[in-house]
Amino acid sequence: MSTILIIVVTVLFSYKGFNDLQFFRKYEFHIGSIRTGDQIRMFSSGFLHADIGHLFFNMFTLYMFSPVVVNYFGEASLFLIYMVSLASGSLLTLLMHKNEYSYRAIGASGAVTGIIYSAILLQPDMMLGLFYVIPIPAYLFGIGYLLYSIYGMKAKNDNIGHTAHFGGAIGGYLITIIKEPSMLTENTFMVLLLLIPIVILFVLTKFGKL
Repeated sequence: MSTILIIVVTVLFSYKGFNDLQFFRKYEFHIGSIRTGDQIRMFSSGFLHADIGHLFFNMFTLYMFSPVVVNYFGEASLFLIYMVSLASGSLLTLLMHKNEYSYRAIGASGAVTGIIYSAILLQPDMMLGLFYVIPIPAYLFGIGYLLYSIYGMKAKNDNIGHTAHFGGAIGGYLITIIKEPSMLTENTFMVLLLLIPIVILFVLTKFGKL
């Protein structure tokens, strides 16, 4: 139910944004506006999308991964992880782009990435179809996705919000471990393995490489 609710609200909000530029500009992620007190954009931007393709990809991915989280934690926890991941994606983006006052972003990718990372932690042995064809273990997909996000953050050669993806993954990772601390002892290797790209990000940031 939480998944369907999130999808319905996101579709309606995004559709409004498709047809109303003033509405779109009012609720998109914009560093300058957020730093002057318009914090609602930290959340509202996650319900806006650039076009139908962008919207469909995010909502389809959420629909595919959310059953794993729901089966382990329930509907309320799915919603919690989604919103925390959305917030952490926005927070990391704000921190890393705080002096870029014209920086703008939209999309649910950060929140969805949090659900992906949570699902991988909960069921790391599941297999995914890379490009819907090539079978790949979920944990390799998760690690590779974040390593690619680091590359994207460093290269800055596209319009993808890689920072939000990373922040969302961190949120999903932390909330999942907080809710299921037994995995620290029962699945220590996987917890540490999925932590590697997060550690790499903070090391690169500390030494000014991003």
